Amino acid sequence: MQGDLFSSAPLASTPTPDLPITPDQLQAWQQQLHDFQSPHFRRDVCDTGQVDLFGESSCDAVNAINPLALTPLPLSFWRWADSPHRGAAIYLVLDRPPHLEYPLLLYVGETKAADQRWKGEHDCKAYLAAYGEALQRCQMAHQLSIRFYTDVPSDTRARRRLEQQLIQHWNPPFNKETRQRWATPFTADT
Repeated sequence: MQGDLFSSAPLASTPTPDLPITPDQLQAWQQQLHDFQSPHFRRDVCDTGQVDLFGESSCDAVNAINPLALTPLPLSFWRWADSPHRGAAIYLVLDRPPHLEYPLLLYVGETKAADQRWKGEHDCKAYLAAYGEALQRCQMAHQLSIRFYTDVPSDTRARRRLEQQLIQHWNPPFNKETRQRWATPFTADT
């Protein structure tokens, strides 16, 4: 359907430059995520239900990683002259909204080179940028950080298995495995 170039009415196919989201909508989204994750921060839930070949529960591995016990770093840590972490790691990206009891775990990743992983392209960076912009437009405070857990297997398959267990446990909204569940309201590509 072609629009009338001389009409004063706006064309129906004119795209909006960004997705509008209200503070109430963003807080409701954060609250849903918080309601799911807060029992995990209290450490009273482990629901992966998986057992490995040696009879050890995957809850043991998941519970070994306490995001709140890890040192928070700014997301710009990779620009530092000397990185505080090197080698294999699991990394977690969190936000600490002041109106919630616990932080929000937004992303879980794994790497063989903690000091190199965030240099260059990374899908999570785009989600974090959109999230930060939405919070800013809504005039909502945030405290984004990244945390590294380095006591992980050097074997890539074993590390990825641990990453998947953590994703299943926490359901972070910016991991591709869980984006549909949370329908992130501040991005167009959910």
